[in-house]
Amino acid sequence: MPADTEVPPVVEMTGITIRFPGVLALDGVDFALRPGEVHSLMGENGAGKSTLIKALTGVYPIDAGEIAVAGRRSVFTTTADAQRAGISTVYQEVNLCPNLSVGENIMLGHEHRSARGIDWKATHREAAAHLESLGLELDTRSQLSTHSIAIQQLVAISRAIVLDAKVLVLDEPTSSLDRGEVERLFAVIRDLRGKGVAILFVSHFLDQVFEISDRITVLRNGRLVGEYAAPELTRAQLVSKMIGRELDELAALSSVADRDIDRAGNPVLRATGIGRRGTLEPVDIDAYEGEVVGIAGLLGSGRTELVRLLYGADRADSGEIQVNGKPARIHTPRHAIDHRIAFSSEDRRAEGIIPDLTVAENIVLGVQAKRGAVRRVRKGEADAIVAELIQALGVRPADPTMLAGNLSGGNQQKVLLARWLATAPELLVLDEPTRGIDVGAKADIQRKVAELSAKGLSVIFISSELEEVLRLAQRVVVMRDRRKIGDLDSSEIDLDGLIDFIAHNGSETAA
Repeated sequence: MPADTEVPPVVEMTGITIRFPGVLALDGVDFALRPGEVHSLMGENGAGKSTLIKALTGVYPIDAGEIAVAGRRSVFTTTADAQRAGISTVYQEVNLCPNLSVGENIMLGHEHRSARGIDWKATHREAAAHLESLGLELDTRSQLSTHSIAIQQLVAISRAIVLDAKVLVLDEPTSSLDRGEVERLFAVIRDLRGKGVAILFVSHFLDQVFEISDRITVLRNGRLVGEYAAPELTRAQLVSKMIGRELDELAALSSVADRDIDRAGNPVLRATGIGRRGTLEPVDIDAYEGEVVGIAGLLGSGRTELVRLLYGADRADSGEIQVNGKPARIHTPRHAIDHRIAFSSEDRRAEGIIPDLTVAENIVLGVQAKRGAVRRVRKGEADAIVAELIQALGVRPADPTMLAGNLSGGNQQKVLLARWLATAPELLVLDEPTRGIDVGAKADIQRKVAELSAKGLSVIFISSELEEVLRLAQRVVVMRDRRKIGDLDSSEIDLDGLIDFIAHNGSETAA
């Protein structure tokens, strides 16, 4: 049975604020977790879910606010502090010792001891009892690495029971599991809930969230959107709350999506059945000259996985790609660049901007990569390219000698866009180009995409902000659960219709 909302919370987080350099990751967030409930934490990438979990589990210190466990104020400076308070976490990547046995992992640090040392017989007997309480019969002396990820996650949960966890945090526990394994895990979760354990559940699979949750808390851009009883929230409402709506300044940007596209000839890019086992089911997608193709879907839907396959950043194991009507072998980013395809990653820090290089060096990098190490870009040519693009994109400050790492997020994104425009691409793939930047920079980048596509550049555009996708794209490819579920004409669907399509299409139990 779901937790009684009148029961005092086992965990109460009040006004949690966490700052990183230049980023307010959490802004006064409240969160409460009660005994005997499954409480899902939802939000798109960058919403603050992971930061809140790391504050709760002692990974990150908090800059403001308070955490109380069982009514007592708690300060966690390490994960060990959180574990001693009864908070245990099972991550997507199981944090156990694969070279040890199942029993050793479950009982690590809590082995039975005698005058002669560790009593392994008693230790394995207790480990087996904990597994049995979860409905598992395993050889506790078998090596953990010989078991599936699903079994390893259940072993990690067994370890949490040994630690007498009052709170169990499950961070994307089902991302690598098949349906049968998910059902087994959910049976364990329900059993633990019935025993009074409070469970914080994080998943990007909407159907699973509604299947297992009693309550749902939504975060967006580091702020609390709200807390809801799961039965009182529809999928469409949840998607809408996660995504939010644009600010007035962006809403005022004129729509370019109704521009006619000539699709009579060959597309600039056509991918047929492109996919990768365990990552993405085969997808068909094409993009014509001057067309903006939006890719919409929630986090984990397969958006980024698709464009990484198109660009050769990851190797596809099925499908074919044509560029301008001719077969194209794109197994690496260099192959893509040779075919005049440019790609700006969603992670501009790790895979985009090089903070210790200047603005000019970052911009010219794409041209130099295209030419190779031998044909160096001459200084006069580089200066002309940089000056033109800094002005065209409104990079501020307009100083090519400034270190890129010292720019704001919005201006770093403009520098990345400049890098790829300098290569004169025929197809520009932009993955979340406006995430985490201010509204003015968003408008600048959207205007530039509209301008470039009107001049004939093909663009594949990913954004979690659906209004942005509808504003720019002539067509919208919709992804869900790592497969394509629709290819929509943006002139024939509005925001509410797109949210409804994402939430319901392909679901057996649409609310």
